[in-house]
Amino acid sequence: MNPRFTGVIPRLPVADLRRTVEFYSGILGFRISVLWPDDQPTFVILDRDSVSLGFFTPDALRGAVTIGTADLYIATQEVAALHAQLQDIVPIEWGPEVYFYGRREFAVRDPDGYLLIFTEPTDDPPMCPED
Repeated sequence: MNPRFTGVIPRLPVADLRRTVEFYSGILGFRISVLWPDDQPTFVILDRDSVSLGFFTPDALRGAVTIGTADLYIATQEVAALHAQLQDIVPIEWGPEVYFYGRREFAVRDPDGYLLIFTEPTDDPPMCPED
């Protein structure tokens, strides 16, 4: 029997945990599922639908970490509707555009610089060349 992978929760370093929680919960609709420790939190897991993201503040035990150097490719339904909800709240990096590989996508950055790419499959014709 082959073991199955059933999910992944990235854990990303952030400069200000409270600011991160406010962005993901207040703007993107995530909810806190884990906040630890209770007295002065340094770690959080946020959930929305079937997506979970973990964030932590760097400490001496982890050594040097680089903040803001990851892209999160988030499978989404109704990308155009999400774009319409966010466009007046968060600067849009690019999109929404339909790409040659059959996906409609747009991107924003979170407060630490992580690129959030919201993506969905589409049969619409590409808007962008194959660069």
